[in-house]
Amino acid sequence: MKMSRLILVLAIIMSTAYSCKESKQDSSQMKKVLAIHDEVMPKMGTIGSLISTLDEKISEGDTTEQYDTARQDLKAAHKSMMDWMKNFGERFDGDEIMKGKSLTEEKQQWLDEEEVKVKALRDQINSSIKNAEDLLANP
Repeated sequence: MKMSRLILVLAIIMSTAYSCKESKQDSSQMKKVLAIHDEVMPKMGTIGSLISTLDEKISEGDTTEQYDTARQDLKAAHKSMMDWMKNFGERFDGDEIMKGKSLTEEKQQWLDEEEVKVKALRDQINSSIKNAEDLLANP
């Protein structure tokens, strides 16, 4: 009887330790995803300014295809950010996002997907800004 209690106690301890480890992994990955978002979110203002500058250049008659392409790329990056935030908010609740609440297996898969998406989003935002800034610096 003592042996079965010992096994039961060890099983509970191991499962608790495993679930805590998994929760920390969820929380760590969630923080990583949010950090990428927080890195690029302030760039939305830069995108807006660049779009306005390109609009001015285009209205002044500098209607090269490059200006229009750069403007469309910036608008697409902005839309991608808005879409990503909306979809992310629909997939996860506040406790999962802000308090590190454990995720279900399905939501963990979603978080894996969101990590890939937010990295691609970061690249899209950074490249569209760089391309527009380079174009405006070297007309």
